[in-house]
Amino acid sequence: MTAYEFILIEKPAPGVGVVRLNRPQALNALNAGLMREVGAALRTLDADDSIGCMIITGNDKAFAAGADIKEMFGTTYVDMFMKSSLVSGFDFAPIGKPIIAAVSGFALGGGCEMAMLCDMIVASETAVFGQPEINLGILPGGGGTQRLTRAVGKALAMEIMLTDRRLTADEALRYGLVNRVVAIESYFDEAVALAQKVAGLSQVAIRLTKDAINKAYEATLHEGLEFEKRNFYLAFGTEDKAEGMQAFIEKRKAQWKHR
Repeated sequence: MTAYEFILIEKPAPGVGVVRLNRPQALNALNAGLMREVGAALRTLDADDSIGCMIITGNDKAFAAGADIKEMFGTTYVDMFMKSSLVSGFDFAPIGKPIIAAVSGFALGGGCEMAMLCDMIVASETAVFGQPEINLGILPGGGGTQRLTRAVGKALAMEIMLTDRRLTADEALRYGLVNRVVAIESYFDEAVALAQKVAGLSQVAIRLTKDAINKAYEATLHEGLEFEKRNFYLAFGTEDKAEGMQAFIEKRKAQWKHR
């Protein structure tokens, strides 16, 4: 197995792969090396046929408290433009399998952006979300201005990013940023249970559905409907479609082949 410096890989349940951010001394602050490792680990798990769903998490105190400011201090425009910078790692689009963020404690700046890169978010009751980059004289660079606005709306996104307002876990749930809020003692177990449920279904149908939902963020309604229709038709060419419908008719549990 690949040796990582900034993350840990876990497989807590059948079908579930976990990428755990592991810079506790820095509240899991994101640096370029960590982002490269996260990307590499996700690609490895995505290619693993035994994994159907992935989780990104940190620890109880911090999912990720932001970017590593010491790494960014002194960095110039040319450095950011010419080199593989931190923000270049904020792209999970090539990952086909669903990703769940299990968030506790601080999810600020790049940490909030990383959580929003995931397909679902399970938060502990202590989770705090925010984009405090304005305090550093910069703005979010890992998708915060775009994904947070789509998640909570323009007015609230403006307040969060222009005034460093933080969202509690309950507020994040109310505004639609997270799927559910769970006690700190069980938020990770809840994320694993959710991941197991996803992993236990037809992986072909899961991927087609994820792609169609993500298309809604990038296309007009007409384009999205056409994409959905295409994926719907594609599903009818799979063995899982035949098995799923046969199992329904026979009143039994489907035995998915993932093809």
